[in-house]
Amino acid sequence: MNKIAVFIFVSACLMTQPFHAQKLNYPNSQKGSVVDQYFGIDIADPFRWLEDDLSEETKAWVIAQNKVSFSHLEKIPFRQLIVDRLTAMWNFERISAPFKKGKHTYFYKNNGLQNQSVLYRKTKKGEEVFLDPNSFSKDGTTSLAGLNFSKSGKYCAYQISVAGSDWRKVILIDTKTKTILEDTLIDVKFSGISWFKDEGFYYSSYDRPKGSELSEKTDQHKLYYHKIGTKQKNDIVIFGEKDDQKRRYISGSVSKDMKYLIISAANSTSGNELYYMDLSNSGSPIVAIVDNFENDHYILDTRKSKFYIVTNKDASNKKIIVTDAKNPKPDNWIDFIAETKQVLSPSTGGGYIFTNYMIDAVSAVKQYDYSGKMIREIKLPGIGTASGFGGEDKDKELYFSFTNYVTPGTIYSFNPKNGENIVYQRPNVKFDSEKYQSKQVFYTSKDGAKVPMIITHKKGLILDGSNPTMLYGYGGFNISLTPSFSVANALWIEMGGVYAVPNLRGGGEYGKAWHKAGIQLQKQNVFDDFIAAAEYLIANKYTKPKKLAISGRSNGGLLVGATMLQRPDLFAVALPGVGVLDMLRYHTFTAGAGWGYDYGTAEDNVEMFNYLFGYSPVHNVRSGVNYPATMITTADHDDRVVPAHSFKFAAELQEKNPNGLPMLIRIDVNAGHGAGKPVAMTIQEYADMMAFALYHTNSTPQ
Repeated sequence: MNKIAVFIFVSACLMTQPFHAQKLNYPNSQKGSVVDQYFGIDIADPFRWLEDDLSEETKAWVIAQNKVSFSHLEKIPFRQLIVDRLTAMWNFERISAPFKKGKHTYFYKNNGLQNQSVLYRKTKKGEEVFLDPNSFSKDGTTSLAGLNFSKSGKYCAYQISVAGSDWRKVILIDTKTKTILEDTLIDVKFSGISWFKDEGFYYSSYDRPKGSELSEKTDQHKLYYHKIGTKQKNDIVIFGEKDDQKRRYISGSVSKDMKYLIISAANSTSGNELYYMDLSNSGSPIVAIVDNFENDHYILDTRKSKFYIVTNKDASNKKIIVTDAKNPKPDNWIDFIAETKQVLSPSTGGGYIFTNYMIDAVSAVKQYDYSGKMIREIKLPGIGTASGFGGEDKDKELYFSFTNYVTPGTIYSFNPKNGENIVYQRPNVKFDSEKYQSKQVFYTSKDGAKVPMIITHKKGLILDGSNPTMLYGYGGFNISLTPSFSVANALWIEMGGVYAVPNLRGGGEYGKAWHKAGIQLQKQNVFDDFIAAAEYLIANKYTKPKKLAISGRSNGGLLVGATMLQRPDLFAVALPGVGVLDMLRYHTFTAGAGWGYDYGTAEDNVEMFNYLFGYSPVHNVRSGVNYPATMITTADHDDRVVPAHSFKFAAELQEKNPNGLPMLIRIDVNAGHGAGKPVAMTIQEYADMMAFALYHTNSTPQ
C-alpha cells in the first residue's frame, strides 16, 4: 500500500470507535443574574460576564474551552494528514501585479509559507526588499494593513495591525533610504491614506475608547489631515467634529490630479453622503454633492471640473453619471453609462473606463472611452471572476486577475489599446484543476424566489447521497460571493467532498433589490434560501443530512447559527465563524451600530425586537435538541465582531446540551476577524474545520 492508502485503511478502522459519542466535560460557564427589559419584556442574559474581555474570569474560560476543543481535535485520526497536505498545497510562490510609484516599480511576493507577503521593488541591480512585514513580529501576528505612496513616490505611509485588530498604526518612511521620518501615528481605524502631493495625507479615526479598545462602542468617525513633520496631536480635523457632522464612517480621498478632496460620510453600511473640497483654492468650503443617506455613491474619476460618479440612485444595479463641480447636485446629473440588468463594478486605467458586470455572480467586462463609447468587450480566460483593470491614465499596460473555484488566481497583463492579454503570473499550485468541475444551478426558495448556486466537485462524482458536502453562505451587507479559488476548498474537493455556494438574498449579486430582500424584517429570507440550498443538494443526491456541513463567517456565522437552530435535522456539522450571534446587543460593541441598516436593532420598535429575538442564535438554543456537531471559531482580538458573541453562544449550547454531540469553541489567540492572520495559524484553523467536518459526517479523506 502507498502512504495514502495505508492512512485511509487505518483511519477507517479507527472510525469504528467514534470518540464523538463520548461525553465531553465542558468548562463551567457560571450563570449570572443580568436581566434586560425590552418593551416591558424581561430578557435574561446569564453569560453577560463573558463580554468583559479584560477580566481574568473570561481569560481563564478561553483557556479552558481551548483545552477541551483541541483535546477533541487531536483525537481525529486524519487531522495531521490534512495539515500536512494543506501545508504542501499552500506552499507555492505568489506574485502580485506590479505597480509604479515614482521612479520605481513595486510588487508583492510570498515564497509560499511566509506569514505575510513581502513588498519588493525593481532597481537597476535587480530586485530588493522594500518592506518585509514578517519582521514586524516574531510570530507573524503583526501585519501590513495597507500602504500609500505620495504623489512623486518620495514618501510612503504604511499601516500595521497588531493581532488582527482594526486599530492601526501609521508609519511614514522616506522611500529612497527606507528610514522612518517621524513619530508613529496611533489609534487609526477604518481608514485609508490619501496623499496631497508630497506635503501630507488624509486619514480617519475615532477617539480612543475609555474602556477596552477591542469591545468599546465607536461611533463618531473623524477625517484628519496630517502634515509631514508635525505631531499627530496637531492634526487638523477636516470633517466629523461638529455636532451636525457626526458620522460612524468617514473617508477622504484626493483626486488623481490633486485638485479635489472627496469626502464620503455614512451612518451605516448602506447609504452615504458625498462632499468635495477644492484643494486648488486655499480656504475653499466643503460642498455637498449628496446630502442624504438614501443611496450609495462614490466618485470613480475626475477630469478637470467633471465628476464621474458611480451610484445606485434610481439604479438598483448601479450606473455611472457625470456632473460638473459647479453644479454637482443630483438634479444636474447626466447618465454616462446607464444601468443594465447586471450589477456594475467599474474601474479606470490607461485612459479608459472598464465596466465589470456580474451576470449570475460571474464576470463580464467592457471597455469604454471618456466619450461614453464602448471600445470592446474583454475576452476573459473562462467563466469566473475577473478583477483589476485599474491604473493611471498614462499606463500603457494594465493588469487583471481571473479565478474560479477550480482555477487558481492568475494575473494577466492587458493592452488597453488593442485589447490583447497574456499571462503575467500563473501560480504553481499542487492541484490538478482538470480533474474537477463547477456547475451552476438555480433552485427555488421557500417563497418561490429563484436562487443561484455553484456546486464544485471531482468529475465523475456519483450522486448517491453519500458525499460529504460543505455548504458555505453569507447573505448580507450587499456583498457578493463570486467564484474564487481557495487552497482549503481545493483540498476539500480533492478529499472527495462537494463544495456548494448559494448566492443568498441579502447579498449584492442582483443589485440593491436583492440586498433589501434579505435585511431587517426580511432577514428570514436569507435563512430560508440557505435551508432550500441544503434541501436541493439532498434531493439531487449530492449528499444527505448525515453528510452535510454548513459554514459561514461573520454575517455568515449568523447564518449558520440561525439555520442550525431552525433546522437541526438537516445538518450533521455546523461551523459558525466569527459570527454575529447576539442580535439584541450586537450594536453596543465597537462599530456594530453601523450594521443597523441590515439588521435593525432591538430598540427600534417592538416589532423589530420580536423579530430579532425570534432568530437570535444566543437566545434560541433549546434544551434537549439534537443539534449538529458544532465547532464555533473566533479570536480573542476580534474587534469587528467581538468574540463575546461566540462565547455566549457556546455557553448556551454547552449548558443546554451537555450530553449530545460536541459543542466546541475554538479560539485563536493574538488574532482578529481574519485579516493579516499568519499563514501557519490559517492553515491550522482550516485543517481543524475540515477534520471536524469529515469526522462528524463519518467520512474519511479520499
